Amino acid sequence: MEEFLSSCRRAAQAGPGFHVVLGNEACDVDSMVSALAFAYFLSKTMQSEMLALPLLNIPQSDLLLRSDNVFLLRQTGLSPDLLLFRDQLDLRALHKAGRLRLTLVDHNILPSDLEGAVVEVIDHHVLEREPSPSCRVTVEMVGSCATLVTERIIQEAPQILDQQLAQLLYATVVLDCVNMAPAAGKVTPKDSQYAAALETRFPALPPRVALFQALQNAKFDVSGLNTEQMLLKDMKVVSGGLHLAISVLYITLEEFLQRAELEAELSGFCQKFGFDLLLLMTISFTESKEPIRELAVFSHSTTCREQYLEQARNPALSLRPISSPHPHILAYQQGELPDGGAGLHSATSVWNCSVRVSLLHSLCVEEEEEEAARVPPTPMNSLVEGCPLDDGLPRINAQDLEEKFSKMVADRGEK
Repeated sequence: MEEFLSSCRRAAQAGPGFHVVLGNEACDVDSMVSALAFAYFLSKTMQSEMLALPLLNIPQSDLLLRSDNVFLLRQTGLSPDLLLFRDQLDLRALHKAGRLRLTLVDHNILPSDLEGAVVEVIDHHVLEREPSPSCRVTVEMVGSCATLVTERIIQEAPQILDQQLAQLLYATVVLDCVNMAPAAGKVTPKDSQYAAALETRFPALPPRVALFQALQNAKFDVSGLNTEQMLLKDMKVVSGGLHLAISVLYITLEEFLQRAELEAELSGFCQKFGFDLLLLMTISFTESKEPIRELAVFSHSTTCREQYLEQARNPALSLRPISSPHPHILAYQQGELPDGGAGLHSATSVWNCSVRVSLLHSLCVEEEEEEAARVPPTPMNSLVEGCPLDDGLPRINAQDLEEKFSKMVADRGEK
């Protein structure tokens, strides 16, 4: 794999044409590994002058925010410096010059000006693209896109599997399927089938429980991140009457509020990205593993700061004010929410979904009156699965949000 990725970086500067395997803009572990593995598969099986190469659908500077991605790469002996990112390859220029073919993994739609380059889709989200005889589509609602990539490799080119590639795929399936626990509601028979197939072929793979826990710990590790990076790591953005960000923080609220120069940093963050209000959500656990959920609101507007959370009614958040050392930050502890039974992953998913439903419901009620509700075009900052980058952004309302988040919690969880 190292030799393959090194050759991709070299050839990306002057290759005659490229068959790019592109994950979605969330660029989580599943999207990254699916792109790496399928591009490697194409490089070994494709009869074409075009070079198959994986492209991570984020700027290179954002990889640091995906701490579980970085952890898995290093655990399998791959340097992040070997990867290619979307700010290092001009897809539109390549397509215009007739030098681009695209395979999409872990999403199934693209901007209209690139759609003509798409020749294949492998995905586990709801199919949103129109059928085309020039595009092979594999869409199946399994727990992980890496399961479908593993299936393709085992069926068509099992000889290319080695310990390194198997561990990348196996770790991704185990992480996405929440340690293959049925209670989490994500694993399917096909996920279990191909995880077991990898275990059989490569008995030296790390034990599931230890691997899952290590990846979970890495996912929520924010050590080394500055305040801006912590806010960007898991952030949703909604633009309407207010331009606001909802960031999940993987440290206690008390610890975050004690950061030096915090108000100045939050003020600079809001000014940089044009936010009127910043909502901070934290989840931590007691020694008995009971979740502690807390919220904080930052805004220089007293009205925004004091009234926004009070408008959240569906579902009610049962907020209890707690002390804050900063005049422009209000802090709250939140009451009980149901736990789906899968530990940190489940508690965090339910927390994120329930609070976002309530808060975005409040926003959408206001926006429906103004007929101006919109979501931004990026999966990292939107409520829409996949990669909705076409020019027509979807309209949302309160009912849509409740149905969407209910489905995410019940069927898939929140990635």
